[in-house]
Amino acid sequence: MRILVAEDESKIAAFIKQGLEEEGYAVDTVADGQEAFAYASGEGYDLIVLDVMMPKLDGFSVASALRRQQVTTPILMLTAKERIPDKVAGFESGADDYLTKPFAFEELVVRVRALLRRSRTVTPALLRVSDLTLAPSSREVTRGGRSVELTVREYQLLYFLMQHAGSVQTRTVLLNKIWGYDFDGGTNVLEAYIRLLRRKIDSGHDVRLLRTVRRIGYVLKE
Repeated sequence: MRILVAEDESKIAAFIKQGLEEEGYAVDTVADGQEAFAYASGEGYDLIVLDVMMPKLDGFSVASALRRQQVTTPILMLTAKERIPDKVAGFESGADDYLTKPFAFEELVVRVRALLRRSRTVTPALLRVSDLTLAPSSREVTRGGRSVELTVREYQLLYFLMQHAGSVQTRTVLLNKIWGYDFDGGTNVLEAYIRLLRRKIDSGHDVRLLRTVRRIGYVLKE
């Protein structure tokens, strides 16, 4: 099981990461809301532990943005705010559970286990398009049996395209999904990453899998 922990206080993040890893979970940590959104929307996580008070985007905004993008991964919200209106705001933003600080680690583990039991999120063991494969659990990507090294953003972009293989994805959808709902669409960052990704997965192969659909967007297909 893979868990994303979004917490800007490094000591708390390290404490949670160590404890959950000792329980047998694979844990990634991020320190601000924009990173949390980027990781959570493009990775195959089974659970998101999300702090409310974070730089760049607060936890409520991240949760709301993920739900608008149809990300159904369970969210456990962490916060020092224990007033009823704050808890209501957390649930309304898309959280599945709410834990106030300070908390006992034993309670965190119990809530994590409960959310994972209730979750219906299914992460595929392997995504495949022709001889291109992606394993969400290990983030390993291969083309023709050879390993492909990707940056975080390149992986997120490829993961999304492979999830929707054969379906054309517009520029707007890709920018919103990978870079965030409030990202400046006037930049050419997507085109730059498409070029980088194309070099890594298509260069040296007779069949090109990543294709441009003129004036619309991009599609990954055989």
